[in-house]
Amino acid sequence: MTSSRVESLSDAQWERIEPLLPANAGRRGHPFGPNRRVVEGIVYRYRTGIPWRDLPRESFGPWTTVWKRHRRYAGDGTWDRVLVVLLAEADAAGKVDWTVSVDATIARAHQHATNTTRPEGHMEATSNYTTPPEGFVPSLLGGERQPAGHGIGRSRGGLTSKIHAAVDGHGRPLALVVTGGQRNDGAMLAQVLADIRVPRPFGRPRTTPDAVVADRAYTSGINRRMLAARGIKTVIPQKKDEIAARKRKGSTGGRPPAFDAEVYKGRNVVERSFSHTKQWRGLATRYDKLAITYRAAAVLQECIRWSKLLGDMA
Repeated sequence: MTSSRVESLSDAQWERIEPLLPANAGRRGHPFGPNRRVVEGIVYRYRTGIPWRDLPRESFGPWTTVWKRHRRYAGDGTWDRVLVVLLAEADAAGKVDWTVSVDATIARAHQHATNTTRPEGHMEATSNYTTPPEGFVPSLLGGERQPAGHGIGRSRGGLTSKIHAAVDGHGRPLALVVTGGQRNDGAMLAQVLADIRVPRPFGRPRTTPDAVVADRAYTSGINRRMLAARGIKTVIPQKKDEIAARKRKGSTGGRPPAFDAEVYKGRNVVERSFSHTKQWRGLATRYDKLAITYRAAAVLQECIRWSKLLGDMA
């Protein structure tokens, strides 16, 4: 168990995470300091939403060390790789429910996060453990690439970011993508599903859910055809105007798409997952200028949730 307000990871969780982090072996320059203290500092900052400079030095050491480590781990995709390993362990233990729910939630961007250039267009921050997709531009602050606009856009709520997530049937996260707040939910379905990657002991990683459950924002012919082509059961209700348009066509309108109302009752797990995500104030409000550092913190929280499950199984 954790021993104080500044510690978030249990010993069992840390035993699973520590071996997956970059080590000093073969690394030039100043060696990494105590990993646990630094990671706890990253968690504490996002859990409380305080400025980096206000991190308690007596608990976490120099704030610059904690920030630089987070920046490094965000740039090299460390937390994405950790999550992939944890998901593989959970899947091997039969703890991943492949009836996947998809949705998005808005996070207001603080003024400290919004003094970056936001060109027109839609770019996303996705998994960083592989080659970035086309459309990414070089970062001014590092060697990795940043999404144009840094995942901040103007919506009805002002300057906002949107977290698009896919969670398993128990509400535990499998993938997330960060975009500007104006980005349409349904248009991001394919990208969110493409971010699911769970290795198996033999063969290719699993990337295909048994079913996708989503609200009316995701109903479109494009999404339904995409899911059908991949053999994924679609559990998405139609909008009223879609139903009316089909009925106006009479017999030429075709049959209504299949809809499993009983399975749809479980869609609320993604809403409960977002409630868990926003317990961290640094995720509920975006203070980060860079999309990859903001997303890395959200992925870190995913890692903590899965490591807790695996720790409880031990």
